[in-house]
Amino acid sequence: MRNSILLSVVKCLQSSSGRHNVIDILEERGLIESLTSEQLRHACSDPSAPPLKVYCGFDPTAESLHLGNLLGLIVLSCGHQTVALIGGATARVGDPSGKSLERPELNLETLSQNTSGISNMVGKTLGSSRVSILNNYDWWKEVRLLDFLKDVGRFARGYDFLYLFRNEGINVQIGGSDQWGNITAGTELIRKILRADDAAYGLTFRLLLKSDGTKFGKSEDGAIWLSPSLLSPYKFYQYFISVSDADVVRFLKILTFLDMNDIKEIESDMKRPGYLPNTAQGRLAEEVTRFVHGQNGLDEALKATEAMRPGADTKLDWNTMQAISEDVPSCSFPYHQVLDLPVVDLSVSSGLFDSKSAARRLLKQGGLYLNNLRVESESKRIEPQDIVDGKLLLLSAGKKNKVLVRI
Repeated sequence: MRNSILLSVVKCLQSSSGRHNVIDILEERGLIESLTSEQLRHACSDPSAPPLKVYCGFDPTAESLHLGNLLGLIVLSCGHQTVALIGGATARVGDPSGKSLERPELNLETLSQNTSGISNMVGKTLGSSRVSILNNYDWWKEVRLLDFLKDVGRFARGYDFLYLFRNEGINVQIGGSDQWGNITAGTELIRKILRADDAAYGLTFRLLLKSDGTKFGKSEDGAIWLSPSLLSPYKFYQYFISVSDADVVRFLKILTFLDMNDIKEIESDMKRPGYLPNTAQGRLAEEVTRFVHGQNGLDEALKATEAMRPGADTKLDWNTMQAISEDVPSCSFPYHQVLDLPVVDLSVSSGLFDSKSAARRLLKQGGLYLNNLRVESESKRIEPQDIVDGKLLLLSAGKKNKVLVRI
C-alpha cells in the first residue's frame, strides 16, 4: 500500500465474515448522495455474488486533477476492483451534460499531455496495481454514426457505461451528484439493449461543499490542484489547515479513512477546555496531504510549515524556501551587493522595514531574524554561509512579516 490512508481503507473495510459492505461504510461517513438501486447494498456484501467492478470518470481538461475530484478517488479506492476512465473522447467534443459553460477546445498535443498527467496521478495516488486506467477514445473512435444513433439514440451519455459493462465487466459507476443524469442514462441503456435488470448500478456522492453552501476546493488563485507541479504540497497542506471548525469534523469523515471512533474523539477534544486551536485541522491536513502527495510530500509540507516560524530549528534549504516562496514577498539583488552588507541595511533595501531605526529597534527587542535565526547584533553582516545554496535569504520581522531575498 502506498500510504497509511490506503491501509486504513483496507482495515475499515475488512469483515470477519463474508464480503465487506462498502455502501454501509460510505453511508456512515456521509459520502453517499444517491443509489440507483438498493440492490447494490446487497451485492456489496453477498459472498456468492461476483466481485463488483467500479469505475469513475475523469475528463482531461487540465493536466492535473483538482480537489473536486478527490472524493471520486477516495470512493474509488473502496471498490472491489477499480477502474479510472479518462474521457479522451469526451474532451474532444465538449460537455454533453447541459452545463452552461462549455469546456475549452483542446488541441491534440494538450489533450495527450493532460491525459498522461491525470493517468499518472491516479496511478500514483491509488497505486498502479490497484486501479486499471482506460480511455474512452479507444472505443469512441470506432463508433459508426448511424449504428450508434440506432442503438443508443437519446441515451448517448450512458454509452461509456454500456461499453464497459459489456466489454470489461464493470457493473458500478460512481460520480458526483451532478453526474446522476449520466449514470442513470447508462443503467437504463444497459437494461434496454442488453435486457439486464438489476445488473448495473450507480452511486453518487455529495459535492464537496463548506457549511455555508459554497464550494470547497477553490482559493483566491483558482482551483486547488492535486499535482505538485501546479500546487506545492506545502500550499495544499496550508489549504486544509485553514478549514473552519464548523467543517473540519465532516471533512475528516469524508476525506480521510481515519477510524470513526478516532474522529469522534477528535470532535470531543474540540469541546474540552484547553483544546489547542487547529489541532483537528492539522490532523486533517496531514491525512489528506499524505493521501495525495505521499509521505515525502507530507514531510516537505511539514518542514516548510515549520520553516515559516521564526526561531524554528528547521534548517532552511533550497527546496523548503521554494515551497514557501509563493506566500512570502520577494526581491532580487546581485550577489556582490548583498555579500558583506549589514543585515539592518538589507532589511530596509528589501522592503521589510521603512527605516534603519525601525529595524534596529526590533533587533534590540529580539524580533529580527535571518534564515529563522535571531540577529543578535547590529554589526551582523551577510556572509557567504548565510546565503542558502548561494541563492536565497529569508528575513523576518516578528512572526508574520517576511521577505525572501533572491540572489
